[in-house]
Amino acid sequence: MPRAVVTGATGFVGLNLLRVLCDRGFDVVALHRPSSDLSWLERIGAGDVERRIADVTDAAAVLRAMPAAPDVVFHVAASTNMWSRRNAEQTRINVDGTRHVVRAALERGARRLVHTSSIAAFGIHEGTIDETTPSNARTSWVNYLRTKALGEDEVRAGIADGLDAVIVNPASILGPYDLGSWSRMFRLVHDERLPGVPPGRGSFCHVRDVVDAHVAAAERGRTGENYLLGGADATYLELVQEIGRAADRRVPQKPTPAWVLRSVARAQDWRARLGGRRPVVTPESVELVCRRMTCRSDKAVRELDYRSRPLAAMVEDCYGWMREAGRLASV
Repeated sequence: MPRAVVTGATGFVGLNLLRVLCDRGFDVVALHRPSSDLSWLERIGAGDVERRIADVTDAAAVLRAMPAAPDVVFHVAASTNMWSRRNAEQTRINVDGTRHVVRAALERGARRLVHTSSIAAFGIHEGTIDETTPSNARTSWVNYLRTKALGEDEVRAGIADGLDAVIVNPASILGPYDLGSWSRMFRLVHDERLPGVPPGRGSFCHVRDVVDAHVAAAERGRTGENYLLGGADATYLELVQEIGRAADRRVPQKPTPAWVLRSVARAQDWRARLGGRRPVVTPESVELVCRRMTCRSDKAVRELDYRSRPLAAMVEDCYGWMREAGRLASV
């Protein structure tokens, strides 16, 4: 029975990955923080997963928790923070945490590491990118972009020292067990409190297709290669309209101008700095959703047999799960 280690096991991608690994007969070790909510792990039927406490920012804890010679380490843990006041913590998680996992994998003799990066590691571009597009993220003022690129640098440093590692770069992920990413937009549409729609465009992928790509990357991805995981290209207006159809709610019919969103974000950021609470809209998040950036997944299709389902199916799955899980105020 192959043995897999999963960091970030209680998060969106991590929960879906655990479910697939258990179904496929893996012996799974799940690393989680002392404060992690384990209830969702129990709900997905992964109660037999071995759990070990290790915050990725603690190098010694990660090394202690890492078993000897695992077949694959899936490094999924990450911070998707989009507020500058939490940049330092995000850097510790995305950069230092990745270094700690990479070094522990090397020391414990892991046969392969699959690193969950992001399209964000390529930075901000207009138009369609692929794996040959040069990244401009390392100098970005958006800390999430910068730290995802620097996290990849830690993986490549591990490869230089003999680690067999592959990097997957999902675009915007939709689907079940989204506890706080795009599901926030679903809730706003459901409650008819969506103030406006960003004018940008992006690539969207289903979390289960992303998880299948992780397993395929572990089995046959090429060492040191990046694999972009996109699929359905759509404007954010088209996404909101799909959510409106699924929720049977009225939604805006036109996008909000970028300058309006930027003004709102600056105002909310200023108020949040006085009050200490994270704003609903931040300058960083607005910067990303006002861009028109998509990606090609041809390489993942060829080498990982990656498949992506239509946007409507992604939306239906996410909204249906939220409804069944009681994560909507009313139906």
